[in-house]
Amino acid sequence: MRRDITSWFSPSLNKDMPVVTYGHYGFALLLVPTAGADFLEYERFQLINDLEPFINGGKVKVYSVNSENNNSWMNKSVPHQDAARRHEQWNSYIYNEVVPFIKNNSSSDTPIIISGASFGALHSMNLFLKRPDLLNGVISMSGVYDLTYYTDGYMDDTVYFNSPQHYIPNLTDQNIISQINQSNHIHILTGSGPYEDPRAGGEFAKLLYDKGIYYDFDNWGPDYSHDWPTWRAMLPHYLGARF
Repeated sequence: MRRDITSWFSPSLNKDMPVVTYGHYGFALLLVPTAGADFLEYERFQLINDLEPFINGGKVKVYSVNSENNNSWMNKSVPHQDAARRHEQWNSYIYNEVVPFIKNNSSSDTPIIISGASFGALHSMNLFLKRPDLLNGVISMSGVYDLTYYTDGYMDDTVYFNSPQHYIPNLTDQNIISQINQSNHIHILTGSGPYEDPRAGGEFAKLLYDKGIYYDFDNWGPDYSHDWPTWRAMLPHYLGARF
């Protein structure tokens, strides 16, 4: 399996940001880390190993990035307004730097599916819903889609517009809804075992339903907890069954 690490100085974040790439061909799968982790997390926890048949077979080319959670919502010493600003800067990094990098690394018409687990699920869903013109679908695993879960209840405009649970009920632009629906790949996955919150996924799925947005909600049941064995089972299954 081909593995490359690329790094550049990010104008959005004013720091060097690495990206690891696995594979040689296929649609792009962009992985977002969990709460406080880094771009090699999916490799360390062996999920990349589970994806290797799809990678080596040329079905998918995987890209994994760093988050900025440790400089925003996961760092309680950072003032809320600064954490919100850093969150928005990280979004800009994904849209304005990572997406063009993927296109240049593959082709301009390569679809990009974004995926993450836990806090990465919220980020992935949010990034897709805000820019369905740049991202072509989302696989969110074990997510909570209310950003105030991570902000200790703090709310401002930036938090609101990065909290799908809050902004989707007020989404009225039919052009955006139509663009979202062109994806056919909104996958909301959860277990109901220890530390999972299946109600969060179900409630968010209901918000999408009320807006006429097509989605796939799948509760894997009590044998699947909020941990890596669950995500190592979910993501390869969906890549094999739905793509």
